Amino acid sequence: MTAAKQVRARYGGPRMHKELLAHGIRVGKDRVRKLMQQQGIRAKTKRKFVVMTDSRHSLPVAPDLVQRRFNPQQPNQLCCGDITYIQTDEGWLYLAAVIELFSRQVVGWSLQPHMQKGLVKDALAMAWWPRRPTPGLIFHSDRGSQYCNHEFQQALKDWGMRSSMSRKGNCWADLGFCHNAPTESFWGRLKTASVHGQKFATREQARQAVMDWRAFYNHRRLHSSLDYLSPMQYEKRWYEAQRKKAA
Repeated sequence: MTAAKQVRARYGGPRMHKELLAHGIRVGKDRVRKLMQQQGIRAKTKRKFVVMTDSRHSLPVAPDLVQRRFNPQQPNQLCCGDITYIQTDEGWLYLAAVIELFSRQVVGWSLQPHMQKGLVKDALAMAWWPRRPTPGLIFHSDRGSQYCNHEFQQALKDWGMRSSMSRKGNCWADLGFCHNAPTESFWGRLKTASVHGQKFATREQARQAVMDWRAFYNHRRLHSSLDYLSPMQYEKRWYEAQRKKAA
């Protein structure tokens, strides 16, 4: 089961079956399930999500333009962002990420020892500069002060993006009913695969673990909602299809 080693036990049976097929190994789902049971291979289970941003402020709040509709029809129409944290012996390491929701690709991120407004703005800048989306892209977030502050909102306007913010809700019960479910689901996968059960002596060790997971997630991780392709494969296939239509 070398494929299991390559994906570091991040896959359950159905996704492992697709991974083996992608490597040219013809095997049935039941066979994969039995082999994984025999070898004691199982995907780690996700833990509950903890809200990091603080919505108790008097800053203006943007309307919810998304209404839990997280499936745009093409790239660069809808992104979402959020913040999480990782504990190290040196102190907290905070991570802000921006996810492009057509392909579920992580297109922007920032890792800092603080949770100030520059954290989310740096992640947004990383997302915007390489892709340069046409004006009108919706950026969806929670109501945290980092996203509501004037500097971040001005950056959205300068780069032609529209701000959307989720309503208040309970994300502990069921991510399917959460108002920013894609980022919360991503945090669960990240922490389950690379953080939970790990002890980081330094922030740099935690940073390397996050960057390793991000590269795996974007380039390699097979998504059932993306026809069992990775985010980058899915986006590439869409652009190739558009070129063929235009030819």
